[in-house]
Amino acid sequence: MEINIPLTCGATLEIDSRRGSSTNYPTARLQKGFALLQDGRSLIEEGIGFGLPVVKRGNQTVFPGHMELQMKANDLTCVLDVQYQMDLEERIALPGKRRIESKLVYQLKNGLADLHRRIPVLRGFLTAASNRLRRLLAMETIFAEVTSFGTITADFTIYSNLGRIFFKYDTSRLRKNALTEIIIMNEQGARTFDVYQDSMGTYLKADEIGTWDEVKAEEATFISVIDHLAFSLKQVEGARLFRGRELIGSRLAWTGFGYSLPATAKTFCYELKIRRYP
Repeated sequence: MEINIPLTCGATLEIDSRRGSSTNYPTARLQKGFALLQDGRSLIEEGIGFGLPVVKRGNQTVFPGHMELQMKANDLTCVLDVQYQMDLEERIALPGKRRIESKLVYQLKNGLADLHRRIPVLRGFLTAASNRLRRLLAMETIFAEVTSFGTITADFTIYSNLGRIFFKYDTSRLRKNALTEIIIMNEQGARTFDVYQDSMGTYLKADEIGTWDEVKAEEATFISVIDHLAFSLKQVEGARLFRGRELIGSRLAWTGFGYSLPATAKTFCYELKIRRYP
């Protein structure tokens, strides 16, 4: 099911329960959250959209491979009932789609990714080394179905006249003993949204934004100067808010926020605001 919701700011929200898209990014196979459209043009690039839950077991990330949507709507409000099946895991493949299964390889990959997030001074070196190794071995990212880690159910309420989405999640049907973290992602495209500002006065552009840094301000915003759009989130009790942006050729092109929750969390709610800029 594909759902399009026009907003009074001039943009459109799009969500589609059919997995896969026409882009060439590795994430094209993933189930996506809400994408922003401007004049019929998608702004999501390699991002995975607004409101998409992922779960982690250590440094390994598990994505929803399937999504079910039901919609109720009136003139000003659209309510979606959503179910996510958490059963898709990132893998590395060699030429011919030969999937690498070595636990040691993934431990090394995930360990380096953790260093990349935690130590900003190493990011340039690690990114260059990763890109060089990928080109040398012709490696690519794929996503493989795994035994499901359970279901996340959600209610999304969209107020199109206000440009606001209220997200509510129930994670009680996850296999919590196998997980270490729940993250609610809110991403669009890195080429489109390349300016960050927050309520503490921080203003960052492009590579200054960083890959994955914690937000300390009460409210934070990503801005598209070209398309005159902005989306904002606030701090929520019980979660840590992170920001990030990566733009690497045809492989990575995302900008956005993530709410990090402990695996023991049973429910989570937040609001996302979309507006014209300036």
